[in-house]
Amino acid sequence: MFDVTARLTYKNVPTWHRDLCRVCENIPIVLCGNKVDVKNRQVKAKQVTFHRKKNLQYYEISAKSNYNFEKPFLYLARKLAGDPNLHFVESPALAPPEVQIDLAAQQQHEAELAAAASQPLPDDDDDAFE
Repeated sequence: MFDVTARLTYKNVPTWHRDLCRVCENIPIVLCGNKVDVKNRQVKAKQVTFHRKKNLQYYEISAKSNYNFEKPFLYLARKLAGDPNLHFVESPALAPPEVQIDLAAQQQHEAELAAAASQPLPDDDDDAFE
């Protein structure tokens, strides 16, 4: 998980992924961009390409607003169970959201992410923030 408001966290994703794969081979992995409720986003959708290079599932989430919080867990549960139709039968007991997410802005980010997915991958992510 990286913080979409802090570029350095996204730059660390390749290292975290490499370390995880070194210790735990052949496990399902989900990449999450957290804090999508914050307006001052520093990691733009078109810059998030690591998951495409490594064929990982990616979700944008907000722990503060509970936005998409269940998606990474459901994805992992389905992969581990080998059942793409698995679903959660009860909602977890959640604390109320601390913030309200701007759904219009998030839909725009999701549209940008979808558009970025159709673009060719850059050769190297090192220049993504320069």
